Amino acid sequence: MTRTRMRGTKARIAVAGAVVAVAATAWGVTAVVDPGHETNHQNVSRQTDDPAQGGGEPQAPGKPGGQVPDGIAHASESGGDAVNITIDDGPDPQWTPKVLEVLKKYDVKAVFCMIGPQAKDHPDLVKKVVAGGHRLCDHTTDHNTGMDKKPFAYQQQQILDAKKQIEDAAGGAKVQYYRAPGGAFTPESRALAAANGMRPLGWNVDTKDFSKPGVAAIVAAVKAEIGNGPTVLFHDGGGDRTQSVAALDQVLAWLKEQGRPTGFPVVTGPSA
Repeated sequence: MTRTRMRGTKARIAVAGAVVAVAATAWGVTAVVDPGHETNHQNVSRQTDDPAQGGGEPQAPGKPGGQVPDGIAHASESGGDAVNITIDDGPDPQWTPKVLEVLKKYDVKAVFCMIGPQAKDHPDLVKKVVAGGHRLCDHTTDHNTGMDKKPFAYQQQQILDAKKQIEDAAGGAKVQYYRAPGGAFTPESRALAAANGMRPLGWNVDTKDFSKPGVAAIVAAVKAEIGNGPTVLFHDGGGDRTQSVAALDQVLAWLKEQGRPTGFPVVTGPSA
């Protein structure tokens, strides 16, 4: 078990030619590392912002994408009992089409958190995701779960290069979210993402599908953790996703039986 705590500090960073004053929020991450995961994905069960620190408020006018709040989003734009489905580590030529088929079967829209070079190598898949009415999320270029330990210049390159690669592959659609690999956000990376029009995106339900625990275990995790909040984490990249695809099908069927709608995570709204 690895535990990481980040305490409030103040920093000033240059973002797209503007200086952004960052009032860092106090937040905590509990991480469980599975060394067997093909992409070394750090599983973060929960990320929170301290409302007293103003984590959900804009920091400063942004460049080119427009300022959005830099607080880590979990809430659904649809409100109520709506659930957000998010898909990480693709696009993958084998698994992304299968995930898209399942989503289409249940008429569900999702957020695809893409690795920049993967998007660059598979622009047809990125365009197919966009054509299906889904949204795009920046998941960096190298999926380094230790990004929060790296210099800001490294984080900036990882985030902005991936954003460009994904948007170039998409042929015009914008990236609306940024999800740090393994939840390794920093106040600076969150401000950078927000100033470039990307809402930092967390999750509440970790299916642990990356570790291939079995379809039943993945579905059970969703049912057990959905009370934590609306945003659910699945994967379409980083290895064999047979279990992920099958579990997603069962989870969406269960949500339909429960009468629970699906939606997108907030971009401009409060994070909780």
